[in-house]
Amino acid sequence: MTASPIIALRRAARARLLEDVALVDALGGPRIYEEAPRGAETPHALFTDAEMRDWSSASSRGAEQFFALAVVSTDRGLGPALCVAQQIVDHLDGAPLALEDHALVDLGFVSMSTKRDASGRFARVVMLFRATTEYL
Repeated sequence: MTASPIIALRRAARARLLEDVALVDALGGPRIYEEAPRGAETPHALFTDAEMRDWSSASSRGAEQFFALAVVSTDRGLGPALCVAQQIVDHLDGAPLALEDHALVDLGFVSMSTKRDASGRFARVVMLFRATTEYL
């Protein structure tokens, strides 16, 4: 069975990010999650929304993905979370990731936004990326 392009891309992106010692140190450990565990310490990064569209051609099957990563922080200011987010962008924008059952054609940074939850306790920096992949 072929792995989902979304799962394959997330696994490869997470592996790439965990190779960066400075990023792992900035997060206080390997805190890059699909879903943050209950009571997860901050800062941490997690994969959030993803959207996949058909990107097939006459000669191959493909997928276009938009996926988001968020840095979550309880720091009073957004500065530390923005610094971690920029490290993530620097490592993923244009990265030549090796995906299971898929070939990465293109990976690029699209946008970054910041927001606080209603209580003001948690700050999020959300990064949006676009990737195109082909099925192997």
